[in-house]
Amino acid sequence: MGAKTAMLVYADGDVAAGLTEAAEFADEAGAAELLGLLWPPARISPDGEEPWELGDAVFPPPGRACALSTPEVDVLCDQALMLDRPSQLPAHLVGASMGRTLYLHAMHSAVDWFAFAVWRDGALVRSLSLSPDDGVLEDTGERLAFEEPFWAGKHPAPAGDGYPFPFHPLVLGEQALQEFFGFSGEGADDGGPSAGRLDPWGVELFGFQIA
Repeated sequence: MGAKTAMLVYADGDVAAGLTEAAEFADEAGAAELLGLLWPPARISPDGEEPWELGDAVFPPPGRACALSTPEVDVLCDQALMLDRPSQLPAHLVGASMGRTLYLHAMHSAVDWFAFAVWRDGALVRSLSLSPDDGVLEDTGERLAFEEPFWAGKHPAPAGDGYPFPFHPLVLGEQALQEFFGFSGEGADDGGPSAGRLDPWGVELFGFQIA
């Protein structure tokens, strides 16, 4: 998986628990309908490949998208979701989360950039976006509990003097994956379970081409 993500997740409760049972409810038609929130249906077609394991699906290549729709959790993965300012997520995508919790998680190791946002019942609770080159692009709402040790310097960045943050953005990004979804990329590179409540290689998403 590496340190690259582009994910939007709608959830009624615990994401890891919902994804663990996803295979029982998932179907390609439901995934395509969910992806229609992001792209006009006429531009969406199945990619004809085997389902994507979540460990790979979190960052599909350009022109591709991955989706999974279940009664408890809906997942969209598409590079179009990599917003410098997550609070600017289109209103219709936020509106689709009414009565649920919505998570956006995006990061890219090439520039050490990480961004996330959380909405509850359509209201923005927290949004953060930062990279060492561009600084803090967005910092809205109160910090979540899992962030506090990072801002307090308990996970210092290894870059030495002059690093603009008291932590590495990608390390915070991995912690956010654990906090929100129950998995991270650490330990998953060889296809084995990551150190978390959910095995990202045991959850399958449907793949689509975007014309």
